Amino acid sequence: MSRTQAGFAPHSVVAVLRVEGLVALAAALVAYQALGGNWLVFAALLLLPDLAMLGALAGNRTGALLYNLAHTYAVPATLAALGQVAEAPQLWQLAAIWMAHIGMDRALGYGLKYPGSIITRIWD
Repeated sequence: MSRTQAGFAPHSVVAVLRVEGLVALAAALVAYQALGGNWLVFAALLLLPDLAMLGALAGNRTGALLYNLAHTYAVPATLAALGQVAEAPQLWQLAAIWMAHIGMDRALGYGLKYPGSIITRIWD
């Protein structure tokens, strides 16, 4: 399929999404360092949001929903807010790891899934 068809992002949009992801990744790394996080924990948990792909075992629509919930900045931002309210810096650290994962995915060209689809690449 060509990029001119509906559902495909133009190169300029893909470039913006990738840069945005890179900036989010860098900001999350700086935040994690400032929060005094353990880098072994960071490495161990970095790919944890991808376990949401297992939702595809319940079907593409459910898989897309679970994957998207695990790959939107709103969820880790909410976790960070809860960390602030609860005075729990560990929640801030988890949120930073989660945001780093999402930023990394975007920088590499992976986006949210369309309902009923298993494709996540933003350049398709």
